[in-house]
Amino acid sequence: MSILGMGNPLLDISAVVTQETYDKYGLLPGNAILAEEKHMPLYAELAAKPDVKYIAGGATQNSIRVAQWMLQEPNMTAYMGCIGSDKFGEALTDACKQDGVLAKYMVDASAPTGTCAVTILDKERSLTTNLSAANNYKVSHLQQAENLAVLEGAKVVYSAGFFITVSPESMEVASQAMLKSGGAYCMNLSAPFIVQVPPFRAVLEKLLPACDYLFGNETEAVAYAEAAGWDTSDVESIANRLSLVPMAGNKPARKVVITQGAEPTIVAIEGKATKYPVNQLSKEQLVDTNGAGDAFVGGFLAALIKSKDIEASCKAGAWAASIVIQHSGCTYPAKPDYTI
Repeated sequence: MSILGMGNPLLDISAVVTQETYDKYGLLPGNAILAEEKHMPLYAELAAKPDVKYIAGGATQNSIRVAQWMLQEPNMTAYMGCIGSDKFGEALTDACKQDGVLAKYMVDASAPTGTCAVTILDKERSLTTNLSAANNYKVSHLQQAENLAVLEGAKVVYSAGFFITVSPESMEVASQAMLKSGGAYCMNLSAPFIVQVPPFRAVLEKLLPACDYLFGNETEAVAYAEAAGWDTSDVESIANRLSLVPMAGNKPARKVVITQGAEPTIVAIEGKATKYPVNQLSKEQLVDTNGAGDAFVGGFLAALIKSKDIEASCKAGAWAASIVIQHSGCTYPAKPDYTI
């Protein structure tokens, strides 16, 4: 097993909505939030729409499924997270099976499988997550012998920042395992709220010295700088500064990878930033942006595991994102027309 993902498995409930829905629920384009009481009716509203789609989701799970798809080799990826004992949980299990991802789910029969309301307006998505069972993942599941063996055998471990809200203990165990084995530990900033909420940012900062690859987008990078009190909104400067946070042990320098939608991706190493172009698409080709950032990470990690350099990894990431953006949610054709 080469790549292990640990995160919040969710079923996306996706539909096109109007500005009225955004206003009613206080949603912002491109944003991701955790659902509050006021958001609960949104799920039923989406489910009642004729064009509603149910798609396997969850940021980390999306990235792992895309990595497996890009690699087209059996048993390259595994995933851990918590689902309920229900139809939605079965749908997620089936999606992993179909894609060839080894799903090592913790199953909590006391809670329903988590869902994410994906509200699409002008092809841009806003995400509202009801974690439910996903919120109940426990480090004790990771510490079971067979799961620990998967972790210790992995060359790359990846978690989206969203997992910080659920099991920081698991992230600590995983990052330390990579520190010990020499594997790469990778994280994603994932959403402005992860860096804005002090306890969540504290976990991120604690994990940074063991983090080999830190992903994020320009909005999240600027939110991080603002929350940390850095007096800049220049994305390159922020990426450079994040790359200079000292590494633990004898680990090589951290790579900070910041995507900027249709603009070039910034990669900062030891305080020096390089830009890598992305695939340009026409407005007509775009279906929705849901899963695009996750797909970039999936493509990048697939190239990384094949010992490719940063340029080739960014290229694979950009290609994967350009395919997913032309489909609803994090979905893609049967085979990738791309060789890593």
